[in-house]
Amino acid sequence: MKRGLLALSPIVVLLVTYLAMSLASGGDFYRISISVAFVVAAIYAVAVLRGVSRSLQERIAIFSEGASDKNIMYMIWIFVLAGIFATTAEKMGAVDATVQFTLRFVPTEFLPAGIFAAACFVSLSIGTSVGTIVALTPVVTGLASQIGADTAQMVAIVVGGAFFGDNLSFISDTTIAATMSQGCKMKDKFRTNILIVLPAALLSLGLYLFLGLSGVEEVVATTSAEWYKAIPYLLVLVCAVVGVEVLTVLVLGIVSTFVIGLACGSLTALSFCEAAGGGVLSMGELIIITLMAGGLMNMVKQSGGFEFITRAITNSISGKRGAEAAIAGLTVMTDICTANNTIAIITVGPIARDLSEKYGVSPRKSASLMDTASCFAQGILPYGAQLLMASGLAKVSPIEIIPNLYYPMAIGVMVVLAIVFQFPRIKQK
Repeated sequence: MKRGLLALSPIVVLLVTYLAMSLASGGDFYRISISVAFVVAAIYAVAVLRGVSRSLQERIAIFSEGASDKNIMYMIWIFVLAGIFATTAEKMGAVDATVQFTLRFVPTEFLPAGIFAAACFVSLSIGTSVGTIVALTPVVTGLASQIGADTAQMVAIVVGGAFFGDNLSFISDTTIAATMSQGCKMKDKFRTNILIVLPAALLSLGLYLFLGLSGVEEVVATTSAEWYKAIPYLLVLVCAVVGVEVLTVLVLGIVSTFVIGLACGSLTALSFCEAAGGGVLSMGELIIITLMAGGLMNMVKQSGGFEFITRAITNSISGKRGAEAAIAGLTVMTDICTANNTIAIITVGPIARDLSEKYGVSPRKSASLMDTASCFAQGILPYGAQLLMASGLAKVSPIEIIPNLYYPMAIGVMVVLAIVFQFPRIKQK
């Protein structure tokens, strides 16, 4: 018992350190990087977990082995290419073109539903909720003031749609982390995940259609969109959906961005390289955190921590439903503590895989539950990056936005229903 608790103590140190630093900074969970907490927890793990090995060098080697795991390194490849694609496409004007092209053809009376559809499409294309919020919130805030709509409600529509793509996009950090940690293909996870969240999306869309009947007066037409600048996002989306390997998808997106940017004069070779460099650097913290998390989790695993927690959880659960509930619950709890859905998935991933193997949960179902549960928790956190970003851009309180977050709340309900009623049905190979 004591050995198991000691083995798990690095995770406790990680969460307590991050919470303590955040509270000491006045409750600002983004003032101090979570990478600092990972460093503290890593030093603690190497120093304290002497049961793994008597030699300090051997313990560091075990940490390094976890950090250099092939799945971790594959994720880093994807993060680097995703950062380059996202930054160069934004520099080329693809984000603005996609937003304008989508919103340009939305009838006034269907504006709330149109905004939700636009947010879903953009987030599915670019794979980031924060990027979607940054792109759409200024436009939506301006529209809200012009038509007399409630700003918090309109911004909540963007936030909800942003998590649709965060949860499903093939180039989303959460999808990458969930599929790699569970050992399933992205297309298989997508097919399972969409069956869980699609009812929530359709219900939210229906609510926004209803709201659109009474909330809109008039809207000023958007500027003309340069539709060809949206081609890289469309190319990435189509290639990903048809099953092209993710690294190939990202390379195609980067190449198409470069070619179109040069052709239309939005980019030069120099500005493209500058943007690409910025894209790599923008993923720096996430790469460091991923490496630290891989090493830390390997230390915990080698010292028996995962075996202990799996045994403790399995003693209180029975059958596949209990395992799925534990996977979703652990993901939500970790996300609440770290305020980062990608880190929550990386942290819970090894435990979820052990539970899945023991209780016969399909890897694609396990990955879908983790991803969806993390997006639910992150979507309603008032101190999460997404709500803080949206509230800052719209100049409203996060607390005002939360009651209007229909989609994140709906996917939380769908996770529970998917566990209770065991859907979608998956035939194990």
